Amino acid sequence: MDVGELLSYQPDRGAKRPRDDDGEEESRGRQRLQMGKDSARLPDVDNLDNDDVVTDKKKVLEKLMENEEDQEAEPVDESSVKKMILTFEKRSYKNQELRIKFPDNPEKFMEAELDLNDIIQEMHVIATMPDLYHLLVELNAVHSLLGLLSHENTDVAIAVVDLLQELTDIDTLHESEEGAEVLIDALLEGQVVALLVQNMERLDEQVKEEADGVYNTLAIVENMAEFRPGMCTEASQQGLMQWLLKRIKAKMPFDANKLYCSEILAILLQNNDGTRELLGELDGIDVLLQQLSVFKRHNPATAEEQEMMENLFDSLCSCLMLGANRDRFLKGEGLQLMNLMLREKKMSRMSALKVLDHAMIGPEGSDNCHKFVDILGLRTIYPLFMKTPKKMKKAGLSDKEHEEHVCSIIASMLRNLKGQQRTRLLSKFTENDCEKVDRLMELHFKYLEAVQLADKNIEGEKHDMVRRGEIIDDAMEDEFYLRRLDSGLFVLQLVCYIMVEISNANIPQLQQRVHQILNLRGGSVKVVRHIMREYAENLGDGKSDEFKESEQKRILELLETF
Repeated sequence: MDVGELLSYQPDRGAKRPRDDDGEEESRGRQRLQMGKDSARLPDVDNLDNDDVVTDKKKVLEKLMENEEDQEAEPVDESSVKKMILTFEKRSYKNQELRIKFPDNPEKFMEAELDLNDIIQEMHVIATMPDLYHLLVELNAVHSLLGLLSHENTDVAIAVVDLLQELTDIDTLHESEEGAEVLIDALLEGQVVALLVQNMERLDEQVKEEADGVYNTLAIVENMAEFRPGMCTEASQQGLMQWLLKRIKAKMPFDANKLYCSEILAILLQNNDGTRELLGELDGIDVLLQQLSVFKRHNPATAEEQEMMENLFDSLCSCLMLGANRDRFLKGEGLQLMNLMLREKKMSRMSALKVLDHAMIGPEGSDNCHKFVDILGLRTIYPLFMKTPKKMKKAGLSDKEHEEHVCSIIASMLRNLKGQQRTRLLSKFTENDCEKVDRLMELHFKYLEAVQLADKNIEGEKHDMVRRGEIIDDAMEDEFYLRRLDSGLFVLQLVCYIMVEISNANIPQLQQRVHQILNLRGGSVKVVRHIMREYAENLGDGKSDEFKESEQKRILELLETF
């Protein structure tokens, strides 16, 4: 490490997510200008002999060590933080005053700007004491920092972003819930997201420092969303959703910022109908489909690009939970794209299957079900039903997940299809000596065995709890039911639903085949009816009472003639 490197060295403070190019030269402000001054003070190394150079390096090292010791000697307490904030306010005011007084003469305000940048760097120490965050609010420092996000010099704005990113680090926030609440309240009250978005709009990501500024801005949003998920709707409405969609579709090489944008988008859409609706109104479904179409015939080039692809698929699945977005997906030819992805057998295949499941489920999926049959989707889905592809396992999708999505899609079509499309769906079950019914029964016994094993374990646990005098309340029963679903009960319910539907389709050979295989393998109609009654009882998560009642009635009617 030469003298110049020593003088310019700053320890890495770390962002929320590590960037590939961390560790290179950091902020531009004081550091770059200061280098010029320092190099002027240093003797010309070329004109010195080696001993002089070594001596000079030692002096510099000693000086740096002394400075570090001085800094460590200063205790960080309430009074030193107050003093720091007061210095920050003075320097901020002085810089603002000089900029107004000499707008066309940078030399007059440059020194004040460098001083302001220095105090912002010093304030990073406050992030080590979250219990003192209330001082930032009480002494109006949060308001002043937010004001600096629109500072004429982007270096100052980026320095503030770096500071806010460190102050809102999720681990730090959890150290002092009280201090964190006060800080987050003040930031949201000052419309921090709107100001951060305005600042990102003017940053040029071709410049490394400004690209880092964008990255750290996204880290602030992630920190705040993790600490307070309720802020996602407000953040999206303050321009963040629009900026994210614009950045994702920008014709720029894939980088860490694009990956991070996809991640933030997925976070905003999670369990939030407000943000899903906003994305639909902003033509976000089209943006997602356009970005995903790249992976129709090509696999992601890197693990990071694959992660981005999965984030976009997750975002699309979240959006399809909203009925209005199903129509947009249909009009945007999303079904055709997913169908092509299934046929191409690339990495995107397993996620395309998940998207189709979300698009076709429930009464809102009726139009998509009909369209899927029209675009010859049955030719794609039935081979996947007959055999779980090996590539799915390599891509990290388990047999259970694959079989769950395929069975859910077929069940949705049986529930939603009418007329000619329904006839085409059912006729597939009669082809090749009812081979699809044989496969259906194979899945039935596979998952019945898995669920019976899970039930046996749960009964053992319940018995132990009763023996210890513990009460099994409703919450505990719900937990046990979720465990049963996870062990394969949900797939078993879907398989049984398909069995009951095709047996009531007025095609005698289908019902005969189902009952024949049940009898051959020691199965029971009673077990199927019990599974379906339990399924009907637990219907309606997030659905209207009217839908729940009509669907329960329909299932019980089907069981009577099974």
